[in-house]
Amino acid sequence: MFSKQELDKYAQTMWWGLETARTKPFAAGDWVLVSYDLEALPLAESIFALLMEKGLNPVMRLAQTTSMEVDFYGKGNDAQITALAPGEKELTENLNGLIRLIAPSSLTHLKDIDPAKIGKTAVARKPLRDIMEKREIAGEFGWTLCVYPTKAYADAANLTMDEFRDQLVKACFLDEDQPYEHWKSIFNEAEKVKTWLNGLDIEYLHLTSEHTDLKVDPGKDRRWLGVSGHNIPSFEIFLSPDWRGTEGVYYADQPSFRSGNYVEGVRLEFKNGVAVKSEAREGGEFVAKQLAMDEGAARLGEFSLTDRRFSRIDKFMANTLFDENFGGEHGNCHVAVGASYADTYAGDQTSLDKDKKETLGFNDSALHWDLVNTEPKTVTARLKDGTDLVIYRDGEFQI
Repeated sequence: MFSKQELDKYAQTMWWGLETARTKPFAAGDWVLVSYDLEALPLAESIFALLMEKGLNPVMRLAQTTSMEVDFYGKGNDAQITALAPGEKELTENLNGLIRLIAPSSLTHLKDIDPAKIGKTAVARKPLRDIMEKREIAGEFGWTLCVYPTKAYADAANLTMDEFRDQLVKACFLDEDQPYEHWKSIFNEAEKVKTWLNGLDIEYLHLTSEHTDLKVDPGKDRRWLGVSGHNIPSFEIFLSPDWRGTEGVYYADQPSFRSGNYVEGVRLEFKNGVAVKSEAREGGEFVAKQLAMDEGAARLGEFSLTDRRFSRIDKFMANTLFDENFGGEHGNCHVAVGASYADTYAGDQTSLDKDKKETLGFNDSALHWDLVNTEPKTVTARLKDGTDLVIYRDGEFQI
């Protein structure tokens, strides 16, 4: 699949992502969890070697296989599927980094499992996410993730294995001698866009395309983020809006695989900040159950735009990491229903407690589901002085 040289370049790129994602530098002896699917073992081995060379302590963890996941949800009772293993909380409280290598051997193996059961596990594990978020805000923790090619991905995307691999190589700049140098360049270009957006005094954002007409309140004390190293690849510029100001219709023309289920043509209608109606050409029942996972699941947690000049992704890859960063002809917008990103708060991160999040309209949920629109679109910012400014059109930021 990959040569030793390509695996090493991929590992170095993941290190760039992890190092960039954490605000404080790593130190010798820090603990880094590497969670990987079985088919990603070759990349896991390259990352292990790199972390050892840097004096870090890798914690290698093989994720559940497809068969294990089916048995976990199919045979497990509520106590089993919501249990946290002894020491897991303590490990999370002491981790300095996390690298996740995603390489599933099936994308639809959980299609016969009740989505509500999957949701129970997500809710039970949310306290671990909260610990990582708190440590990340303090600069003590960073995370990144990537995809390793599998036949399941290639088949779902209607690509050959070679085509899927080539798209990944192109998207992550692994065809260059020093991919991380190109990522630094993208990082610098994204900084210019974020500085421009963060300098605008925006009342609301208005997204229009053939099937979408949505207004989003960016919220008070927000900042646009992106190209932070958290995801490889990642080209999106995003914020977590005030969920209470979401009105209108959003349509995801790009399909989505989630929790072993395939969904296509999702249409959400928002009123007073809540998705009061959901439809889908395929997977509508699953969508409805996901939105009912908890109180925040039917609210907006993220609004994102990708500039086609940044991203070389031009094919559907059946994986949100790539699909939410689709460049193509028209770029993309994606929204996420569910959890907000606390780091989009523009003030003192350490002061952002639960009460303050609620006051500012940051959404809280065990769900975070990205839904992608690749239609030609325009995003207009209504500024607080009453004027309108087009910030995104024809797949490009209008900076």
